[in-house]
Order: sequence, then structure tokens, then C-alpha cells
Amino acid sequence: MNRFFILALLVITVLSSCRGKVVMISGILEHPVAGKYIFLDELKSDKVITVDAVMLSGDGSFEMKIKIKNPSFYQLKINQNNFLTMLVEPGEKIKMTSHFDSLNYPVVVSGSKGTGLIADYNKKLLSTRNKIRGLNDLFNNNTGRSDMTAFIDSLDRLGDAYLNEINSYAKEFIDKNISSLATIPVLYSMLTPSLYVFDPQQDLQYFLKVDSSLFSLYPEYGPVIDLHNQINEMRAYFATSGTQAAAGGEYTEAPEIALPDPGGDTIRLSSTRGNYVLLDFWAAWCPPCRAENPNLVAVFNKYKSKGFLIYQVSLDKTRDAWLKGIKDDGLGGWIHVSDLGYWNSSVVPLYRLESIPANFLLDREGRIIASNLRGDALQRKLEELFN
Repeated sequence: MNRFFILALLVITVLSSCRGKVVMISGILEHPVAGKYIFLDELKSDKVITVDAVMLSGDGSFEMKIKIKNPSFYQLKINQNNFLTMLVEPGEKIKMTSHFDSLNYPVVVSGSKGTGLIADYNKKLLSTRNKIRGLNDLFNNNTGRSDMTAFIDSLDRLGDAYLNEINSYAKEFIDKNISSLATIPVLYSMLTPSLYVFDPQQDLQYFLKVDSSLFSLYPEYGPVIDLHNQINEMRAYFATSGTQAAAGGEYTEAPEIALPDPGGDTIRLSSTRGNYVLLDFWAAWCPPCRAENPNLVAVFNKYKSKGFLIYQVSLDKTRDAWLKGIKDDGLGGWIHVSDLGYWNSSVVPLYRLESIPANFLLDREGRIIASNLRGDALQRKLEELFN
């Protein structure tokens, strides 16, 4: 073969390879605000880097161009509250149409399979959030009902159904797209600021599944490395916190708590041995906690004669707020303790609390047998234990 032909072929190949790494992103934002910029940020594991910014044209159109070597997460945004998470691959030509004020839910996305997957999941998540928001509205519009406990139970059942629905949808999403980086934001998606779609303990197999797949495909990508490290931490935690999920081990004892009750006497968690105990973390300033309290009252009254106790730990800041919450919600029947440390309470690192309400169900030997049971789920578990 002619030497110069080979050289020319090599040049063409190199140029084609470079072109293949260019990503084109264009779109139209309907009803734009004049003079506004749209930004493109690269999402790294430890920081966010703005890589491009352009002013929207009068009709809301824009165009950007970047070069990348590997599939990566980016964020197209107007501001911190209006953005679209994108999974971008080398050579993609992405086109989108969205309303100016809701980038996260584009009308159309083409040219990027990963971004399309994330956008579709976001729309399903939004639908579930709207249902949950509807339950909150019903609760706020019906305070003072004579049948409030039964009414809250019905809302809890609906809430559990909505959560189970999005949880099943997310699991199916992961099963269908197990080799896609789009599974990472799905794993950590949230319905509310304190409610994740996946529970790290109950859904541990899906965290393991995603980690196993992605770490073999993208072992040097920051977000994948972060996930892998978190999975290893979760394994270690579950191995010592009394759950069997990590490695099929035996249940272990709940860490000891020794805090003062409202009268100033120190009450140890271990003093409740011989009973099934719900160790519940709450605060008077926490609306979801207050909404769950009527359910706790109902199950306590039903099973207290059978050896069921509640040991409730408050993360309140002041004694007055704590005691008022106990009185207003009618929680006087069980054990209350608190160091009034708020998020600096000694129990936060001990039980690795990241949000409340949170709870752990202990057997008669003080071992954790379940966690974060609320509404119908708690009632079903207690019925199983006592009947």
C-alpha cells in the first residue's frame, strides 16, 4: 500500500476520533426570559465546574459544544433550582425542548440515551411527589377531625402505596439499565428532603447490583468510585448494626443509650430488655414525626399489654418544645429521653442518623430486627410478632 495513502488514512482516523469526542447540545426553552444565561456544569465527585455559558436568544434557543473522552454527568441549568441532570457520551448530538422554568422535566430530549433515561425517571418521580403533596394538603385541610387517627391511618396507607409504587418503578429501571450510569441518580433520588426512594438496608441488593456493574465498567470515574466506597461503608455498618442484609449474619445488639427523661432520671435502653421495643427518633419541630405520632399511639395502646414498649429519643433543642410536643400529641404512655442536643445529640453518630423520623425495632434481647417501619408497615410487623 502506498506510504502516503497510509499516512493520509491515519490522519483521517485521528481527526474522526477527535470529532467523535465532540458533544453538541442545542435546544429551545419555551417562554424564555430576555437576557438570561444558560450554564453547563460538569458534575465531578468533589466539585462542580462550569464549562460553558451562553445567553439565550430571543426565541429561547441555545447551542453549546464540549469535548469529552468518557461518559460523564453534566448539569444544564438556569439557576440552582432549575436544572437538568444529563448523562453525556462522546459524540452525542443532543437536542431538547423544555419550558424555561422547568428544565428538569423537558418536553423532548433526543440524541442522548442516558439523558433521556434520567428525564423520563424525573417525570415519574415528579408524579409521585405531586401525589405525596396532595396527601399533605389533605392533612392540613382536615385538622381537628373527630376521626383524626383513622384519617391519618388512611393517608399513611396511601403514602406507603405511593412509595412502594415509585420504589418498584425505580427497581425495574435499574434492572433494565444496569450498565448505565443513569442508575446512580436513581439510587439516590428523593421524594422529599427526608425521604429517599431506596432504603439502604431494605434495598441493599440494588446498591450492590449497581456497584458491581458500574465499578467493572467505569472503575476510574469519580462518582462510581464514590458509590463503591459508600457500598463498602454500608457493608461494614450493616455488619455491626444488627442487620442481616449485608452478609446474612446474625442480628446484633442495638448500641446502648443512656439519657435523661423529662424528670431528670437517666433511662438506659438496655433497661427495656424482655420486651419488643420501638426505638424511635423524633423532634417536636419535625412535621413528618408529628404526623406519625398518632400511629405510634395506636400501636402502643394495642400491644402494650403484650410486652411492647416505645423508647422515644428527641432531637429537640429546648426542654419546653420537647415537653409541649409530648403533651400535644398525647405521648405520655412510654419512655421519653433527650440530651436536647439537636443534631449534635450523642445518638446521631451512634445510630448514624441522617434524617428523622427514624426508628429501629428491637427484639426481647435488644437486637435490631427491622428499621424505619411506619404506618401500616409497623402495624403489620407488630401483628406478625404478637399474633
